[in-house]
Amino acid sequence: MRRPGRWWRLKNTPEKVEAYTRWSFHFYGIVEIAVMGLSAFGRLDARLAAVLFLAVSAHAVVLMLVASRALDWELGLRAKPVRLLRALAVLTVVVSVAALLIAERGPDGDDVGAVAGTAFGGVVTVGAGVLALGARSRRRTVALVTGFATGAGVLVVLLGAPVRAGFFTACVVLLGSAFVAFACVFSVWLLNAVYALDGARETRARLAVAEERLRFGRDLHDVMGRNLAVIALKSELAVQLSRRGRPEAVEQMIEVQRIAQESQREVRDVVRGYREAALEVELAGARGVLSAAGIVSEVTGETAGLPGEVQSALGWVVREATTNVLRHGDAKKVAVTVRTAEGRVVLTVENDGVADGAGDGPPVGSGGSGLAGLRERLAAVDGTLEAGAAGRGVFRLTAEVPLPSGAAGTALGVAS
Repeated sequence: MRRPGRWWRLKNTPEKVEAYTRWSFHFYGIVEIAVMGLSAFGRLDARLAAVLFLAVSAHAVVLMLVASRALDWELGLRAKPVRLLRALAVLTVVVSVAALLIAERGPDGDDVGAVAGTAFGGVVTVGAGVLALGARSRRRTVALVTGFATGAGVLVVLLGAPVRAGFFTACVVLLGSAFVAFACVFSVWLLNAVYALDGARETRARLAVAEERLRFGRDLHDVMGRNLAVIALKSELAVQLSRRGRPEAVEQMIEVQRIAQESQREVRDVVRGYREAALEVELAGARGVLSAAGIVSEVTGETAGLPGEVQSALGWVVREATTNVLRHGDAKKVAVTVRTAEGRVVLTVENDGVADGAGDGPPVGSGGSGLAGLRERLAAVDGTLEAGAAGRGVFRLTAEVPLPSGAAGTALGVAS
């Protein structure tokens, strides 16, 4: 069974805003039951209090249901709850009229008028405001709120109250229902804006990943484009020489074979991420794609003077970790640290996009591109990799690669 705190922390930001908005709407119904329904007991006759409590409670339940369904409609999750909206409108009129009748023509007593008047004002004000969730236009919302306010004022006058009292009632209902309607409409607008911003962030993340793939494609094109052009030219030359019976055709084909083998090796290096995988270049690329995805990145440490094989191994870790931060989790900040100590280079990548209780953090790829693949690549240079949670909401990836004996002193000197 999930604890409430864990249930909340597992939600992303838009889901938290949606949950807050839903419970804000439900709070109106809870207030109706607590303030306008339960307060009748002890101040009114038991039967009259029970009738008023049941009427207000029924209105509150329908109101909360309408608010939830109307919010689903605003988010595009279901059709417009037309019948529920009509039911709430009718129930609002019936309960408010009944409360006003009790206040004006019920048993004598100040408490009767106060309790029934509070129920009347609360039901018509909150009911009209929540009904604005089904309007979806400013003109309809204004008409709805004005109509209920005018109806409340006219009803008060028809029951024998002075015109001044009716006008005052209409103004109070107008201001109160306008406030509730504005709060409801603004909350829905804010929720839609949060979802839109989250969608834009996901789009930026996908674009950043696509940019990384395009960079890989450009690298592959640089390798194959030139070599394939040379192979085509030398093959054509070999064909022409062979037709003329020239022995140089064999030399040209040997050259074609050499270029093809070299191309195969270079393509393999590109796929494995070892072609010119300078750590500084990978860190700059990671900073760029994270910034494009709206994630704050912080890189500390010195990379100059590190051997090529060490830079290649750690560069692949940076590339893979960056890609998976974009694909998984909900990170706002990523910190990358490079340090040299005791003849080893330690690379640490931390992000805050892990929900508490969600295990060891977001998956780092799968198969050869995941943790197992990174460990295999680091094992080739006697390196190690550790990954897991490092505090509340933090995922840490730590790679250590030993420096060659000849390069350890140089790297330590640069780091110092």
